[in-house]
Amino acid sequence: MKIKNVVYKLKEIYRKLSVPQFTIVTGLIIIIFGTFILSSPLCSSSDVGLWEAFFTSTSAITVTGLTIIDVGVDLNIFGQIFLALMLLSGGLGLMAITTFLQGFVVKGTQLRTRLDKGKTLDEFGVGGIGRTFQSIAITATSIISFGAIVLYFFGFLEIQNNWQRLWSAIFHSISAYNNAGFSLWSNSLQDYRSNFVVNVVFIFLIVMGGLGWRVIDDIWSNRKNLSYKKLSLHSRLVIRTSFSLIIFGSLGFFVTETLLNSQFFSDLNFFEKILSSIFETVSARTAGFTNFPISLNSISDTGLLLLMTLMFIGASTGGTGGGIKTTTFIALMAATRSTLRGQKDVIISNRLISDKVILKAVGITVGSLLFVLLMAMLLSTTNTFIKKESFTFLEILFTCISAFATVGFDIGLTAKLNHFGQFILVIGMFVGRLGILLLLSALWQALYKSRIEKQKRIGYPKADLYV
Repeated sequence: MKIKNVVYKLKEIYRKLSVPQFTIVTGLIIIIFGTFILSSPLCSSSDVGLWEAFFTSTSAITVTGLTIIDVGVDLNIFGQIFLALMLLSGGLGLMAITTFLQGFVVKGTQLRTRLDKGKTLDEFGVGGIGRTFQSIAITATSIISFGAIVLYFFGFLEIQNNWQRLWSAIFHSISAYNNAGFSLWSNSLQDYRSNFVVNVVFIFLIVMGGLGWRVIDDIWSNRKNLSYKKLSLHSRLVIRTSFSLIIFGSLGFFVTETLLNSQFFSDLNFFEKILSSIFETVSARTAGFTNFPISLNSISDTGLLLLMTLMFIGASTGGTGGGIKTTTFIALMAATRSTLRGQKDVIISNRLISDKVILKAVGITVGSLLFVLLMAMLLSTTNTFIKKESFTFLEILFTCISAFATVGFDIGLTAKLNHFGQFILVIGMFVGRLGILLLLSALWQALYKSRIEKQKRIGYPKADLYV
């Protein structure tokens, strides 16, 4: 009877959680479950303990790609399959999956509550969660399958064993679409640096995953008479911003690394330099794959700063990547433009953007910046290194942004940190994937629940503030 009472109380507590709280709790449960599975002898070698499994599980469910193990060596085929399943879960949207579960599995969920949960899935509406989730799964399956087929028949031809080549194609296609950055090879894609097919397929998968389901669905819905103007404002802004960042980022990276004679372009012809620039720029948008070792010796400080900027902006809302999102970036740029022009309202493509959206964009950006700086301060002021090695603040900041934006670029610090330093990265990956505002909302609701319930509409007098 006592066990039944405990279970009943846990169900009641779980049912009363808000969406942000439910998402965080469920995410933690999945990570803990994945930790025990990956650390078991069924999935890994004796070199993978609970801590290594915990770090890898968090990195997988947040589709980051930072790892302190060699996936292709330390995990057997069962472990790799389970890791791929975790990448799918995290990439398709941890919030979407948990909201889906809360809306349809938790008993006693009322219609109004289901409507509120539906808003977390981009306002899908009554009864739309299941249908939309199914559409997301079909879209992901189609794109991942296409990528795996091309990689198997035209990309990974150096792999002689057919089954090994098939699994490599499937795993890397899943990892690329979900912007995860996990690879079965310790040197990522360095062996395929000059392989045109492999680079183009990975670029395609990363971009498709980063654009988000809403944009892909909008394009598909207008496929019979496709016109850029017929797409929604969200889709047009995402496409325009994403490709602008890719173009200017690639050109900037090509120019800086060429002029500064970095090692990144060593032994490459002009065409291969262009291809490699595009690949790294796209991968920096939260994917984390690399075709050349990233370090202070291989890339200039200017190039690293450019990559950090791209990492921090990240992918698009509803996509499989992280960062503050392209829509947040374009909203801030539009607000800045309106301020410079002396305009009262923020206008984008002849559409008025509400103050609520601008405030949210500011909140996301400021909160993210402060969180990343806090991570960097903790790593730089605490004795978290196993070896007495000296790391520059640029390396530390780069790693913190890589973890928070769920990119997975490793500049050489991750494996050299002790458990406390790696735990800081774990927190950064988790918060970055869920979103800083969602985390703060969950904490605020937990601390001030009674105050929120009693909150009333109160009007305040206006006052001027000099900024």
